Amino acid sequence: MNHLAGRLEPAFDMASFEDLAASRREWIASVLKPWCQAAPLVELRKAEQEWQDIAGRIDTDSTLWTWAWSRFPNLVHEGLSGVDETHEVRITLSGGSTFTGYPDARKSQKGWLVLVATGGGSSGEELGPYSIDEILEVERIG
Repeated sequence: MNHLAGRLEPAFDMASFEDLAASRREWIASVLKPWCQAAPLVELRKAEQEWQDIAGRIDTDSTLWTWAWSRFPNLVHEGLSGVDETHEVRITLSGGSTFTGYPDARKSQKGWLVLVATGGGSSGEELGPYSIDEILEVERIG
């Protein structure tokens, strides 16, 4: 059996569990999070179905969907999950339309953004939902 020992060794050299954990954190930061920030909605939905296999036992709302929305930095708050409801925003859609309001985190689910309108005759009205794919820009107001 000794003659097989060399062939059973792993192809990589991981000195400790700490090295393995650091490698996993690096992969999440350099591959998984940037992928979420760029992936279209259809791919994000596929990833959500397999998230425990991909990312481990972690909530998709605080990782996948928060990372996806972070492609628009004015829509998230570092350290908090989901969209940030505390600032009024103006979104610009791919067709050129713009809408202004406060994000509704409870109703903004799985790649769809809902705003609560501000100003004018539509104040308090629900706007959307708008797909993450159709949003081009998010500006913070004020």
